[in-house]
Amino acid sequence: MAKNAKSKPGDGPHGAPQLPSVLVTSYNLEARDEDGFVGDKARRAAIFEHLEDVREALRENGDDPLELPSEDLKKKDLDALLAEGSPQEAAVVHTAVERYAESLATVVRRFCRCKAWSQIERVIVGGGFRQSRVGELAIARAGIILRTQSQAIELQPIRHHPDEAGLIGNAHIAPKWMFEAFDSLVAVDIGGSNIRAGIVELRQAKASDLSKAKVFEFELWRHADETTDRDRAVERMGEMIRSQIKAAERAGLRVAPFIGIGCPGIIQPDGTIDRGAQNLPGNWESSRFNLIDSVRETVPMIGKHETMVTMHNDAVIQGLSEMPFMQDVQHWGVLTIGTGLGNASFENRVQGKKSA
Repeated sequence: MAKNAKSKPGDGPHGAPQLPSVLVTSYNLEARDEDGFVGDKARRAAIFEHLEDVREALRENGDDPLELPSEDLKKKDLDALLAEGSPQEAAVVHTAVERYAESLATVVRRFCRCKAWSQIERVIVGGGFRQSRVGELAIARAGIILRTQSQAIELQPIRHHPDEAGLIGNAHIAPKWMFEAFDSLVAVDIGGSNIRAGIVELRQAKASDLSKAKVFEFELWRHADETTDRDRAVERMGEMIRSQIKAAERAGLRVAPFIGIGCPGIIQPDGTIDRGAQNLPGNWESSRFNLIDSVRETVPMIGKHETMVTMHNDAVIQGLSEMPFMQDVQHWGVLTIGTGLGNASFENRVQGKKSA
């Protein structure tokens, strides 16, 4: 599909800056400094790089208390060292967390120099790194650093589990008329390491603002652990979507003929991806590839209705999961810490009352 082609009626507009309750003022910003992309300082791998720097200095005097090489450690290992390690082991991890927190605070300050972030009052931090004790500590410490340096910005970990936030946010890009006849929808979260497909229950009877929406079920495929390509990834995604729809229908859910997708990169109105999808398997940025068309081909119908598909940047979608809880501020942002550092900023179209 050509870049200037129109979306199918009912689909898109993909990557829309104006949504029913919020304006997307920016996403996928590529701020730079003398070292390159600023976001690289706060990607998930950065804490292990800080850890190795600390250990390298200690090894010069034979004082490194850790046994495994830094590249073999995972987040759960760092959490275990904090909780159960010796004081020396825990102190090494704490030092790495402190250095990472400084980097995260630096990234936030740098983004706030951009016009779209200049009025940000609160930043939500999501992504897989948040779902760990070291991640929680780093986020909290970065928030304290910003506050003590007179940067009036709150840092908060994302409310939903990161695995679910990137699915739940799709409810906020679905057409509102669809909610009258259906109680759930299909959501897909495409990341640099994983692809998730699941069903989001809207639960509007409990909260019309979708603050009670939850994931009914989802399937995760870690494509980074396999040798695969783009076409196989799309095929596998379709298999996951169809499986999730069947499970939801068996459970009695009324699944809307809608698929919401969060995907890395700059999302064009026609559903092509301009740039930023370099961590996905194969070339997703080709002008000859349209993810929307590919998904619609693999899942042409949901129930008795033709499938509608809408896509936005994955950080935008993850941020939208927080939208019902951001009504006490007008300008807010999201950082998603994973294989890379995703980012998006928002302005509420209708601002609620300030919290007391």
